[in-house]
Amino acid sequence: MQDIHSYDFNGKRALIRVDFNVPLDKETLEVTDNTRIRAAVPTIKHILDNGGSVVIMSHLGRPKDASEPKFSLKNIVEHTSNVLGVEIKFGGDCIGNEALEMSANLKPGEVMMLENVRYYKQETTGTESFAETLAKHGDVYVNDAFGTAHRAHASTTVVAKFFPNDKMFGFLIEGEIKSADKVLNSNEKPLTAIVGGAKVSSKITIIERLLDKVDNLIVGGGMAYTFVKANGGKVGNSLVEDDYLEMATRILNDAKAKGVNLYIPVDTVIADAFNNDANRKEVVIGEIPDGWMGLDVGSETAKECSDIISNSRLILWNGPMGVFEMENFQDGTVAVANSIVDATSKGAFSLIGGGDSVAAINKFNLADKVSYVSTGGGAMLEYLEGKELPGIKAIRG
Repeated sequence: MQDIHSYDFNGKRALIRVDFNVPLDKETLEVTDNTRIRAAVPTIKHILDNGGSVVIMSHLGRPKDASEPKFSLKNIVEHTSNVLGVEIKFGGDCIGNEALEMSANLKPGEVMMLENVRYYKQETTGTESFAETLAKHGDVYVNDAFGTAHRAHASTTVVAKFFPNDKMFGFLIEGEIKSADKVLNSNEKPLTAIVGGAKVSSKITIIERLLDKVDNLIVGGGMAYTFVKANGGKVGNSLVEDDYLEMATRILNDAKAKGVNLYIPVDTVIADAFNNDANRKEVVIGEIPDGWMGLDVGSETAKECSDIISNSRLILWNGPMGVFEMENFQDGTVAVANSIVDATSKGAFSLIGGGDSVAAINKFNLADKVSYVSTGGGAMLEYLEGKELPGIKAIRG
C-alpha cells in the first residue's frame, strides 16, 4: 500500500475508482446534486498537479445492461469537466479497445472517464478477468469511492490485486477512515452517539458496538417507540417493531451494566395521520392515545439532548430524530443539528454518517459547520460496526 501524499505520479496514469453515482433530472438527465463529484476533486487535482494523468471509473444507478442510456456516464462528463476545470474525454465502453487505446495515449494533465462499469454484470459479481482488463487503464490504482467500499465488486476490490505495489486510498477515503477511527478509538470524553431512523432492527449491530465505546447514547426517530413500548409505554399507532421488544430491553439492560447513559425521548410530537398538515400535539412519550402516532421528539427531549450534546467532546450522528422531511415534524432534528454545530464550534469533533443524517445536515445548510460529513451511508455504518470493508482491505491487503 502506497501513500497518496508521497507517491510520485510523474508520467503515471492513475486509474481512480470514484463514486459518481449522482442524482440526475429525469427529463434532462442533468446532475441535480454534485456533492460526490466535488468530493473527488482534491484527489484528481493532486495527481494532475504532480505530473500524472487520470482515468476515472464509476458506476451510476443499477442498470441491467448497456441498453439503458439514462445510466451512461456520458451524461455527467460535461458537468464533471466544469467542476474540475479540466476538459474530460469520454472513453466509452470501459473495457473496449477504443477506451484502452485512449487511456494508453493519455498525456500528463489529461483526464478521461470510462463508461458505467455496471453495464457489465461482471462488475457486481467481482469477475477477475473483467477487473484485469480494467487494470490495463492505469499504472497505479487509487480507490476514492468510500460509498462502495463495502461492496466486493471488480472495480472497487478485485482490480487492486493487479497493482500489488501501486495501490492507495484517495483523500476522500483517507478522510472517512480517519474520522471514523477518531470517533471509535479516541480517548476523549465524553463521547456521545445519536442514533435515530425508523427501525431498531437496522441499527442493532452499531448500537451494540457503540455501547462499548460511548458515554451517552441518544435514541431518536421511529426506533425510539420500540424502546418505549418495551418499557411498558403506550405508543398508539407509532412505528414499532414488536419482534424487537426483547432486544430493546436487552440493550437497555446492557447500557445500564456498562455505565452508559442511554437516553430515550421523554416527550413526542404526535399526529393523527402521517401527513404534514395532520392535527398534532405534544404529549409524554409513553402516553400516546390510540389513533395517534409519534413523528418527532418533543421540546423537553430536544432541550435535554442539546444539553448532553453541548457537553460532549466527540459526537457521532447517525439517523434523524423524526420525520424531518415534513416541516411540522423537523424541530427535533433541527435542534440536534444545531447542538452539534454549537459543540463543534467549541472544539468538539463531530462526525455525521448515514444517508438521512447527511440529508438533514445538508437541508439545514449546516454541513460546513460540523467536523466531517460522510459520503458513504452503508459503508460508514458497516465500518463503525467493526466490519472489514472489502474495498479497504484490498488496498491495505
